Amino acid sequence: MQTDKKSHWETVYNTKTPDQVSWTQEVPKTSLDFINSFKLKKTAKIIDIGGGDSKLVDCLLDEGFENITVLDISAKALEKAQTRLGDRAKKVTWIVSDITESKPKTTFDVWHDRAAFHFLTTPEHIEKYIETATNAVTGYLIIGTFSENGPTKCSGLEIKQYTEERLTASLKQGFEKISCKTEDHKTPFGTIQNFLFCSFKKR
Repeated sequence: MQTDKKSHWETVYNTKTPDQVSWTQEVPKTSLDFINSFKLKKTAKIIDIGGGDSKLVDCLLDEGFENITVLDISAKALEKAQTRLGDRAKKVTWIVSDITESKPKTTFDVWHDRAAFHFLTTPEHIEKYIETATNAVTGYLIIGTFSENGPTKCSGLEIKQYTEERLTASLKQGFEKISCKTEDHKTPFGTIQNFLFCSFKKR
């Protein structure tokens, strides 16, 4: 199962350009707004879960953050991001791993996840993810998932939709909700996906 999941994402990133995948954002404004709302020092440790070749890392480097980690199941996705960043890629820690099998060797001030969590559809994988996040986060957690008005599939895979109440309940043991918002993401090919974004503070 895990091998299938990895091969799926390697194929996606090997065969598609950013304008051929639905999640591409030129500027991840909502994610940046949440991160900046925490008033962090530039030395804060930030991890982007399932970051793929997202431009969040570019924007964080532009803003002067010095301690960024990007984790993704696809080596090809991270390779694309590294190529895009050029020499700046050396300032970032890159981890190829499935988050449900990963055990971070350090803790993080901010855990950011846009559209990885909703791919976890079994109680076992969701529990593993939350356990890992709870152990790894010392400060804040940001999760973006498809809302109840969003798609039921992405990249050919089933996803799990969330309401604000459902997402908050999933994380209530380790995290206290700060705020949530929904937003429409316009894909590169013109369709609309409704996302739920929530920020949490470690209890």
